[in-house]
Amino acid sequence: MSEKSGATPEVNQDRVLVITRVLDAPPAMVFRAWTEPEHLAQWFGPRGFSLTSCRIDLRPGGGYRFAMRSAEGTNHWLQGVYHEVEPPRRLVCSYSWADADGNPTRPETMLTLTFDDESGRTRLTLHQAVFESVTACEAHSQGWTSSLERLAEFVSAA
Repeated sequence: MSEKSGATPEVNQDRVLVITRVLDAPPAMVFRAWTEPEHLAQWFGPRGFSLTSCRIDLRPGGGYRFAMRSAEGTNHWLQGVYHEVEPPRRLVCSYSWADADGNPTRPETMLTLTFDDESGRTRLTLHQAVFESVTACEAHSQGWTSSLERLAEFVSAA
Protein backbone atom coordinates (compact mmCIF):
# COMPACT_ATOMS: atom_id res chain seq x y z
CA MET A 1 0.00 0.00 0.00
CA SER A 2 1.15 3.50 -0.68
CA GLU A 3 1.66 5.93 2.19
CA LYS A 4 -0.97 8.21 0.70
CA SER A 5 -3.82 5.74 1.01
CA GLY A 6 -2.64 2.72 3.02
CA ALA A 7 -2.69 2.37 6.77
CA THR A 8 0.69 2.70 8.44
CA PRO A 9 0.45 1.01 11.85
CA GLU A 10 3.03 1.61 14.54
CA VAL A 11 3.13 -0.67 17.58
CA ASN A 12 5.76 0.05 20.21
CA GLN A 13 7.02 -1.54 23.42
CA ASP A 14 5.08 1.07 25.42
CA ARG A 15 1.90 -0.75 24.25
CA VAL A 16 0.68 2.21 22.19
CA LEU A 17 -0.89 1.79 18.77
CA VAL A 18 -0.84 4.57 16.17
CA ILE A 19 -2.28 4.11 12.69
CA THR A 20 -2.39 6.84 10.06
CA ARG A 21 -4.34 6.56 6.85
CA VAL A 22 -5.35 9.10 4.18
CA LEU A 23 -8.91 8.61 2.96
CA ASP A 24 -10.50 9.88 -0.25
CA ALA A 25 -13.26 11.82 1.51
CA PRO A 26 -13.52 15.10 3.42
CA PRO A 27 -13.20 15.10 7.23
CA ALA A 28 -16.91 15.77 7.80
CA MET A 29 -17.85 12.62 5.87
CA VAL A 30 -15.26 10.46 7.64
CA PHE A 31 -16.36 11.85 11.03
CA ARG A 32 -19.98 10.91 10.23
CA ALA A 33 -18.82 7.43 9.18
CA TRP A 34 -17.42 7.03 12.73
CA THR A 35 -20.37 8.53 14.58
CA GLU A 36 -23.61 7.60 12.81
CA PRO A 37 -24.87 4.03 13.38
CA GLU A 38 -26.17 3.59 9.83
CA HIS A 39 -22.69 4.35 8.49
CA LEU A 40 -20.77 2.35 11.10
CA ALA A 41 -22.86 -0.72 10.24
CA GLN A 42 -21.42 -0.58 6.71
CA TRP A 43 -17.75 -0.85 7.63
CA PHE A 44 -16.90 -1.24 11.32
CA GLY A 45 -14.94 -4.32 12.30
CA PRO A 46 -12.32 -6.44 10.60
CA ARG A 47 -13.14 -8.03 7.25
CA GLY A 48 -15.51 -10.96 7.82
CA PHE A 49 -17.21 -9.29 10.79
CA SER A 50 -20.57 -7.51 10.80
CA LEU A 51 -21.88 -4.92 13.21
CA THR A 52 -25.11 -6.37 14.60
CA SER A 53 -25.80 -3.79 17.32
CA CYS A 54 -24.77 -0.15 17.53
CA ARG A 55 -25.90 2.33 20.16
CA ILE A 56 -24.33 5.79 20.30
CA ASP A 57 -24.90 8.78 22.58
CA LEU A 58 -22.49 11.19 20.90
CA ARG A 59 -21.63 13.77 23.54
CA PRO A 60 -18.97 14.12 26.21
CA GLY A 61 -20.07 11.74 28.95
CA GLY A 62 -22.28 9.81 26.52
CA GLY A 63 -21.53 6.23 25.70
CA TYR A 64 -21.50 3.71 22.92
CA ARG A 65 -21.97 -0.06 22.78
CA PHE A 66 -21.40 -2.24 19.72
CA ALA A 67 -21.69 -5.94 18.96
CA MET A 68 -19.57 -7.36 16.16
CA ARG A 69 -20.32 -10.84 14.86
CA SER A 70 -17.49 -12.94 13.46
CA ALA A 71 -17.88 -15.13 10.38
CA GLU A 72 -18.16 -18.07 12.81
CA GLY A 73 -21.17 -16.42 14.50
CA THR A 74 -19.51 -15.29 17.74
CA ASN A 75 -20.54 -11.90 19.13
CA HIS A 76 -17.79 -9.57 20.36
CA TRP A 77 -19.03 -6.62 22.46
CA LEU A 78 -17.22 -3.34 22.95
CA GLN A 79 -18.22 -0.20 24.75
CA GLY A 80 -16.95 3.08 26.02
CA VAL A 81 -17.61 6.66 27.03
CA TYR A 82 -16.95 9.73 24.88
CA HIS A 83 -14.58 12.23 26.51
CA GLU A 84 -14.21 14.69 23.60
CA VAL A 85 -16.48 15.19 20.61
CA GLU A 86 -15.28 17.92 18.23
CA PRO A 87 -16.95 17.50 14.81
CA PRO A 88 -15.38 17.02 12.32
CA ARG A 89 -11.87 17.08 13.83
CA ARG A 90 -11.56 14.84 16.88
CA LEU A 91 -13.09 12.03 18.93
CA VAL A 92 -11.71 10.74 22.22
CA CYS A 93 -13.33 7.83 24.04
CA SER A 94 -12.62 4.94 26.33
CA TYR A 95 -12.61 1.53 24.66
CA SER A 96 -13.35 -1.72 26.44
CA TRP A 97 -14.23 -5.27 25.41
CA ALA A 98 -17.20 -6.55 27.36
CA ASP A 99 -19.51 -9.49 27.74
CA ALA A 100 -23.15 -9.45 26.60
CA ASP A 101 -24.18 -7.97 29.97
CA GLY A 102 -21.78 -5.03 29.69
CA ASN A 103 -19.16 -6.29 32.13
CA PRO A 104 -15.62 -5.40 30.94
CA THR A 105 -13.55 -8.44 29.96
CA ARG A 106 -10.21 -6.71 29.31
CA PRO A 107 -8.53 -3.55 30.61
CA GLU A 108 -9.84 -0.29 29.16
CA THR A 109 -7.81 1.72 26.66
CA MET A 110 -8.24 5.27 25.39
CA LEU A 111 -8.97 5.77 21.69
CA THR A 112 -8.20 9.13 20.08
CA LEU A 113 -9.19 9.79 16.47
CA THR A 114 -8.16 12.91 14.58
CA PHE A 115 -9.51 13.88 11.16
CA ASP A 116 -7.19 16.35 9.42
CA ASP A 117 -8.05 17.94 6.08
CA GLU A 118 -5.56 17.36 3.26
CA SER A 119 -6.93 19.17 0.22
CA GLY A 120 -10.38 17.64 0.55
CA ARG A 121 -9.08 14.27 1.73
CA THR A 122 -8.78 13.15 5.35
CA ARG A 123 -5.65 12.17 7.21
CA LEU A 124 -7.09 9.90 9.89
CA THR A 125 -4.87 9.21 12.87
CA LEU A 126 -5.95 6.50 15.29
CA HIS A 127 -4.12 6.45 18.64
CA GLN A 128 -5.02 3.75 21.17
CA ALA A 129 -3.28 3.21 24.51
CA VAL A 130 -2.28 1.70 26.83
CA PHE A 131 -2.78 -2.00 26.09
CA GLU A 132 -2.24 -4.70 28.70
CA SER A 133 0.47 -6.29 26.54
CA VAL A 134 2.39 -5.85 23.30
CA THR A 135 0.54 -8.93 22.00
CA ALA A 136 -2.85 -7.27 22.61
CA CYS A 137 -1.59 -4.11 20.91
CA GLU A 138 -0.43 -6.10 17.87
CA ALA A 139 -3.77 -7.94 17.65
CA HIS A 140 -5.62 -4.61 17.66
CA SER A 141 -3.26 -3.32 14.98
CA GLN A 142 -4.33 -6.14 12.68
CA GLY A 143 -8.03 -5.65 13.46
CA TRP A 144 -7.93 -1.88 13.01
CA THR A 145 -5.92 -2.13 9.78
CA SER A 146 -8.58 -4.43 8.31
CA SER A 147 -11.40 -2.24 9.59
CA LEU A 148 -9.81 0.91 8.17
CA GLU A 149 -9.52 -0.79 4.78
CA ARG A 150 -13.29 -1.29 4.95
CA LEU A 151 -13.74 2.36 5.99
CA ALA A 152 -11.66 3.52 3.01
CA GLU A 153 -13.83 1.47 0.66
CA PHE A 154 -17.02 2.79 2.26
CA VAL A 155 -16.16 6.50 2.11
CA SER A 156 -14.75 6.34 -1.40
CA ALA A 157 -17.96 4.67 -2.63
CA ALA A 158 -20.25 7.15 -0.83
